[in-house]
Amino acid sequence: MDDVLNTSTEKSLTIVGAGLAGALLATLLARRGWRIDVYEKRGDPRIKGYEGGRSINLALAERGRNALRQANADEPVMAQAVMMRGRMVHFLDGSLQLQRYGRDDSEVIWSVHRGDLNITLLGLAERAGATLHFDRRLDSVDFDACTARFHDDRTNRSHETAFRALVGADGAGSALRAAMNKRSDLGERTEFLDHSYKELEIPPAADGGFRIEPNALHIWPRGVYMCIALPNDEKTFTVTLFLPNEGDPSFATLKSVADARALFERDFADALPLIPKLEEDWQRNPPGLLATLYLDRWHLDGRAVLLGDAAHAMVPFHGQGMNCAFEDCVALARKLEAADSDLASAFAAFEAERKPNAAAIQQMALENYLEMRDRVDDPDFLLQRELERKLQERHPDRFVPHYTMVTFMLIPYSVALERSDIQREILVRATQGLDSLDAVDWQAVDAEVLARLQPLQDVA
Repeated sequence: MDDVLNTSTEKSLTIVGAGLAGALLATLLARRGWRIDVYEKRGDPRIKGYEGGRSINLALAERGRNALRQANADEPVMAQAVMMRGRMVHFLDGSLQLQRYGRDDSEVIWSVHRGDLNITLLGLAERAGATLHFDRRLDSVDFDACTARFHDDRTNRSHETAFRALVGADGAGSALRAAMNKRSDLGERTEFLDHSYKELEIPPAADGGFRIEPNALHIWPRGVYMCIALPNDEKTFTVTLFLPNEGDPSFATLKSVADARALFERDFADALPLIPKLEEDWQRNPPGLLATLYLDRWHLDGRAVLLGDAAHAMVPFHGQGMNCAFEDCVALARKLEAADSDLASAFAAFEAERKPNAAAIQQMALENYLEMRDRVDDPDFLLQRELERKLQERHPDRFVPHYTMVTFMLIPYSVALERSDIQREILVRATQGLDSLDAVDWQAVDAEVLARLQPLQDVA
């Protein structure tokens, strides 16, 4: 039996998956004195280059940065991040409008490259004392014997490893989740969105700079579909086209690169000159699926627990998947320290705290897709945004914009969702039938805010 661990060490865990969440959790726990072994099915990206299945850029928000700070990772990550002040909306007529995320440059999000971030976190995990095992794909788990079998696809050899407890940080297609499901039904269900995505790229300009405004998330909203573009520190933009799977236009009707070019000529005319390798990118990158994963249970007593996408994969439209996973890591590390050696209690407490919040951000991510593709250029929506800003000024401790609660604060996602629903009702009612704020009944609106929204304090 190869790679046998000494499981007599009380503070020891085996993490499956050396992606973003696995590497961050390894760092947090190793720095607290835990013996951590991490197993990853791919090769070491620091040697082989990043082989992630997805290259959608990631939006780093305050929740994620808070977690990185606790691992002393914020500074090296931010050195490669590009600030995004808001959505730069590209209207069909070619006009532009910047819709800020926050009040000023203290409230922004950051575009980070998934591969660069992963490499940075792996280095930090190793320096913190975690042991990393690459080219080890989880093949099976014997939960009674507390052994896991990993397979090296390069040599076709298997390695059996003893464990005290397993943590599944191995993504939406989690092998550990599959093994846990065989042992005990987790109540797994996946709801696929009827849209998929295709990735393209805007290269640097001839002078080596950005071709379009770098400090924004660019969005081309077109009703039931859209394009977005996020900046990279190498002066490129990752462009993502989100399109229905059926209908016209859809991935079903775009049967050739000529069809794709025709779509861009018609609906994304100002973007087309920015993507000189449209045909090459289109042929090289297959459409990616979009889905939400729900589980009734995230843990198997004290022997295994899931976090991040392995527990609650979500669609990417609120930019919170990574941030939520990073919050998971902080919460699990905290529960493990509080429960001392009682892993079952720690895993149960972790699930109880995080599951409602994961469900809330999953719902908000789905809602945000409708907003991004269909509402950011809608006059009613823009008037509501204007009123939202005014109410934030009038009631700064009570009326906190939805995006601020989700992105710039650390309050639970479930609280943000509950308050956002109330605030949306107030905004819709106050602007019904209006085309400006001149006729708003401020007395009635102020009274409703005071009656329905208690003062809000951020989590320390």
